[in-house]
Amino acid sequence: MNQPLQRVLYVEDEPDIQAVAKLALETVGGLEVRVSSNGDEALQVAPTFAADLLLLDVMMPGMDGPTTLARLREMPAFSKTPAVFMTAKVQPSEVAHLKSLGALEVIAKPFDPMTLADTLKKLFASAQQ
Repeated sequence: MNQPLQRVLYVEDEPDIQAVAKLALETVGGLEVRVSSNGDEALQVAPTFAADLLLLDVMMPGMDGPTTLARLREMPAFSKTPAVFMTAKVQPSEVAHLKSLGALEVIAKPFDPMTLADTLKKLFASAQQ
C-alpha cells in the first residue's frame, strides 16, 4: 500500500526561500518539514528525522545539493529516499544531469508556493509505483 507524503527534509541556504517553501508545504500542503540551511546540517538532521522525501537546493555554499544528496545516499535509511532538486538553472542539460544523479524531478525557482506541496505529493506517489 502506498503511503502519502508526510515528511520532507528541505535543504536551502536562502532564508527567504526557506520561509516561503516551509510555509507553503506546511500550511498549504499539510506536510511536516524540517529545514536545513546547508548540506552539513542536513547530514546531522537526517538521522533524527525520517523524511519521506528530500528537497534540495542545487547551489549552496560549501556542500552543494548534488554532493549533499550523494552523502545522504550513503546512509542506509536514505539510500532509496526520493529526492527533488530546486534550482534557477533549468536548462535541459542541467535538468538531465540532476536527474542522472538520482533526482525524481527538478523544480524551477522561483516556484509557485500554492502548488509546491501538490507537485511534491504527485512526484512522491509516482516514485512508489
